[in-house]
Amino acid sequence: MATRGNVYVIDDDEAMRDSLHFLLDSADFEVSLFETAQKFLDHLSTIEFGCVVSDVRMPGIDGVELLKRLKVSRASLAVIIMTGHGDIPLAVEAMKLGAVDFLEKPFEDDRLVAMIDAALRQAEAGARDEAMTQDIAARVASLSPRERQVMEGLVAGLSNKMIASDYNISPRTIEVYRANVMTKMQASSLSELVRLAMRARALKD
Repeated sequence: MATRGNVYVIDDDEAMRDSLHFLLDSADFEVSLFETAQKFLDHLSTIEFGCVVSDVRMPGIDGVELLKRLKVSRASLAVIIMTGHGDIPLAVEAMKLGAVDFLEKPFEDDRLVAMIDAALRQAEAGARDEAMTQDIAARVASLSPRERQVMEGLVAGLSNKMIASDYNISPRTIEVYRANVMTKMQASSLSELVRLAMRARALKD
């Protein structure tokens, strides 16, 4: 039976870990427990997509430092930070570093479950979006320098003849380059090519 998603709980308090494991396992999440952020980071290469629920105050690497390291590693994980009373400034810093949300202890069980569901949906969309952008960037990288120039001419609204004039080559040759550009970029129309080029930030200002 499929679960609602992977959840990685990081908390140095054993009772809190056990409590969250019981709650999230009962809510059909696949739960993994870590007593320190370092232990979680040691397993990062094998961690599948999911939601991290981490305490903000922990010995060694705290929740804020964990977020900084996840940012450097470009891990596409949703992160929810749990905070104690008086930790709001830390929670705000965590949000600036990419945490999806923060939750003040003590909290309602249902609130955490709903927050994890929302965080997973949001991160999944972001991961798909990032993967698509990387794919488009790879298509742009496959273009030769001349094909890149032709694409930039096309998305700037220039005709084949105008592009040919700019580079002192024949319009017929531009047609060949244009066909190559459309094939390599996997674009079925000029409007789609423009969207793809913008997405990959391939356009000059």
